Amino acid sequence: MAEAHGAADHRRELLACLSGRVVELGAGTGLNFAYYPAAVTEVVAVEPENHLRGRAREAATHSPVPVRVVPGVADAIPLEAGSCDAAVASLVLCSVADQDAALAELFRVLCPNGELRFYEHVEADDRRLASLQRAVDLVWPSVAGGCHTGRDTVAAIRSAGFTVDTCRSFDFRPCALAAPTAPHVLGTARRPPR
Repeated sequence: MAEAHGAADHRRELLACLSGRVVELGAGTGLNFAYYPAAVTEVVAVEPENHLRGRAREAATHSPVPVRVVPGVADAIPLEAGSCDAAVASLVLCSVADQDAALAELFRVLCPNGELRFYEHVEADDRRLASLQRAVDLVWPSVAGGCHTGRDTVAAIRSAGFTVDTCRSFDFRPCALAAPTAPHVLGTARRPPR
């Protein structure tokens, strides 16, 4: 449903002009795979959950670029340091157990000047919605796969050592139940050179 209401366009924007070797954290069912541009030489898609990993492997067979789906978790990405030109975090940093550890791992596997592309729902600027998010987060993570509705993900990206180059904030509500997760960001950050 979200794809038809704009999420597919967000994915296209997120992945536009990527090139080289890319690590995608928490690939889920592989919804991003169809949107990787031809200049991407390989996507290493890390997914911890068996069922989702199986669906991602099926999606990889239809991808326009080579995709290798591997088991792994956010705080221990199974790749060598500095081995990726880019990293993608797409609606996953809300649900990792330790956001700081996940971002440290993405920083580790990126080469100097490597790019992080992020598309996430985040903490609301509006005080009332932020209060709703805090209240919802008392229950939401236990019923929504660990998802937290109101993390300050952009601040966490900066704290991990990345330089944020672009960041577009917008509301995205594909249905009425999505109100707590409506505030979104889509942007790029870079691992500074050594």
